[in-house]
Amino acid sequence: MRRLLRLAVISGLVTSLAMGMASCGGTSSGSPYKVGAIFAVTGANSPLGTPEKQTVEMMVEQINAKGGISGHPLQVIVYDNKSDATEAVTLAKKLIEQDGVLAIIGPSGSTDSVAIVDTVMKAETPLITCAASDAITKPVSDRKWVFSTPQLSSLAVDRIIDYLTKTTIKKVAILADSNAFGSQGRDALLAALPKVGITVSADEKYNTNDTDMTAQLTKIKGTDAQAVICWGTNPGPALIAKNMQQLSMTLPLINSHGIANLSFITLAGDAANGVIFPAGKLLVADQLDDSDPQKTLLLQYKKDFEAKNGAGTANTFGGHAYDALSIVVKALTSVGADKAKIRDYLETNIKNFVGTGGVFNMSATDHNGLVKDAFVMIKISGGKWTWLK
Repeated sequence: MRRLLRLAVISGLVTSLAMGMASCGGTSSGSPYKVGAIFAVTGANSPLGTPEKQTVEMMVEQINAKGGISGHPLQVIVYDNKSDATEAVTLAKKLIEQDGVLAIIGPSGSTDSVAIVDTVMKAETPLITCAASDAITKPVSDRKWVFSTPQLSSLAVDRIIDYLTKTTIKKVAILADSNAFGSQGRDALLAALPKVGITVSADEKYNTNDTDMTAQLTKIKGTDAQAVICWGTNPGPALIAKNMQQLSMTLPLINSHGIANLSFITLAGDAANGVIFPAGKLLVADQLDDSDPQKTLLLQYKKDFEAKNGAGTANTFGGHAYDALSIVVKALTSVGADKAKIRDYLETNIKNFVGTGGVFNMSATDHNGLVKDAFVMIKISGGKWTWLK
């Protein structure tokens, strides 16, 4: 009897804590607004998914501390798809069919995001992905319910080309992950580089879980390439930087925005120095002009995130989740718990919306709403991010 009583008390305590968290601030009285989140907290894309999950947890606490959304507590149901596309589909269906969410943010990776497009389209549930491949939201005519917050890979290609045309580099080698993110970036590079007179001297691939890329790099070393462009997310790009150092390759290494977090520097060590890549402004927020419309938001997000998770931990991937949840909250505040109205609001009312990734202007023909100026070019020097103005 005492054991049963003790269990009842523990169960009651857990329930009370859950209710207390849901109504934090004491002013939320309506039923919870449920939002789903699918992040790669474990697996190959965990450097992306972990800060995304941490960001959402922080935001829910902040929002509910202020009374929720129009009197409704915000409840975000977060699942880890373990960097697996099949698992992402299973979890998307669970969020929609069992949990009854009004929208889904995530997944972290492009492959996982592409995998769940059909699911959210059939269920007519808004998806705001945290992955960057153009293929997730395009063509918009086939992706009515799908939106994204990262700067698109095509915009990153444009930024890299802008950089290359200002240098003497006319021949490059491409080394891309074989997954959806890497493939889309590679295709965009192959299409765009010849148009500006840049030759592709080598075109190599690697698999997401590969642990050594010296074979591909040895082939590249034997060509006349003047730089290497790597397209992928960590740990692959960090391994490539280390392998290039081991092979005494002194070619410039240019990466995609897929390396825009501290884990690249941690994994690559001193091989990270000299690496150049396009990224959102968060990494160099303190270097921005005071007139930049993003600076205040970026510094506040960085301060709040690092107060909870440690100095230097804020990165653009957590920022993608911040932007995704922010626009969902904006829609919920305006139109309430109606999925169709949320979708329409995202498409027609996200105008001049300042986020961590840029200033968003979404429309019926653009479900991302960013331009290439959302990117800055960054060089890693002395283990730190430096803005290449």
